[in-house]
Amino acid sequence: MSEQILLPYDGSAPSEKALEYALETFPDADLTALYVVPAPRGYWAAFEEPEDRIPNAERAKERGRELLDEAAATATQQDRELETDLIIGEPEHVIVGQAAEGGYDSIVIGSHGREGVSRVLLGSVAEKVVRRSPTPVVVVR
Repeated sequence: MSEQILLPYDGSAPSEKALEYALETFPDADLTALYVVPAPRGYWAAFEEPEDRIPNAERAKERGRELLDEAAATATQQDRELETDLIIGEPEHVIVGQAAEGGYDSIVIGSHGREGVSRVLLGSVAEKVVRRSPTPVVVVR
């Protein structure tokens, strides 16, 4: 049985680097690229379904599918298969939840590498995933 790797993917330069890293470093692993359509947080979020909280949810999901198709094309160019998945929710929670529920052996995630005040103000999905993940996490910068 080959290793199962979850690859959060949003089309950013760091996620593209993480994809390339995973393809090169884990040639025998089964890779799954995950796009998370971010759902707004806050008080009212507790009373609505994630999809109802997103303006233009269909357009957001369509964009996610386009990005996942691009990731799959990159994998195909390297003679690899890439499974894809799209989920609506809070990115760090969805990623950690998928890692736990999907039986993944590890997560490979890109990071912008922000430090100091910009990281505190903007938050870091990669950092939150590292702190909460039930599996090992490789952070690619």
